[in-house]
Amino acid sequence: MSKPPRQLKGRAARLAALLPAGPGRAARMPFVLLVVVLLGGGLITLLLLNSALNEGSFKLSKDQKQITELTDEEQALQRDVDGRSAPGALEKRARELGMVPGGGPAFLSPDGKVLGKAAESTALPAPPPSPAAPKPSATPSAPDATPSGSAPAVPSASAGTTAAPTPTSGR
Repeated sequence: MSKPPRQLKGRAARLAALLPAGPGRAARMPFVLLVVVLLGGGLITLLLLNSALNEGSFKLSKDQKQITELTDEEQALQRDVDGRSAPGALEKRARELGMVPGGGPAFLSPDGKVLGKAAESTALPAPPPSPAAPKPSATPSAPDATPSGSAPAVPSASAGTTAAPTPTSGR
């Protein structure tokens, strides 16, 4: 049946005394449990990390969509500002408000002398809007506003100065 264990001598006997005497199967169970727990923990950690990355990806795409919408809105507003600040649009709006182009300008030299002769505007103000047309909301409604379209005259050069007149451009 089974043979009796053989007796070790010398060096082998000393080494055998260092080893445990029982079977080695009992020591494998904790190692297997450790490996299973480490693998399960790693998989759960990987799942959580993947979920966090997906959530960040969704937030990023939502933010990029919002940036695109805001950029489009900014461009539309910039086009509106550019259209309203064009010279033709500014002139039309100024005429609607009763403004007229200015006359010939006079200039001051660095030493305080007046160069040129200021001239009043010769253009007539635009006719008042028809009652059927809606009034613009930016019109000033102060009771002391002057209805005339001409600007007050600029005082001419003092009597003692000799100023060379500059040619005025006719508009």
